[in-house]
Amino acid sequence: MHPVTRTFLCDENGERFFGAGPCRLLRGVERTGSLNAAATEMKMAYTKALALVRGLEKALGTPVICRTIGGKGGGGSRLTPQAKELIERYEQYETACAEANRAIFETCFCGFEKAAPSLDGEPSDWQDNAAR
Repeated sequence: MHPVTRTFLCDENGERFFGAGPCRLLRGVERTGSLNAAATEMKMAYTKALALVRGLEKALGTPVICRTIGGKGGGGSRLTPQAKELIERYEQYETACAEANRAIFETCFCGFEKAAPSLDGEPSDWQDNAAR
């Protein structure tokens, strides 16, 4: 048994707009220089990736990707300084939440072990207590 922490950010209406998936997408754009390549790596449709970016930009009120149209050198995308800061802060927040959750889990479940049923078919102490 172990704790699981999932972190995401919501707008004023309680709608999710950023979490592990969008963070991975932006990291992919940073690495590949392309929203399309980042989406392909994640096995995500480009239209979905673009919709995620547009939703993120709407929620933040600022661009997160600077796009360059193709041409002689080809097109591409790069992250804005705001996007880089968002990623860094989100990853710090995600790590802090996971560490806090592990500490709380240890406090709440310290010494708790699920006892195996006895070999003679009688309920174990754990099963006995769970039934109460």
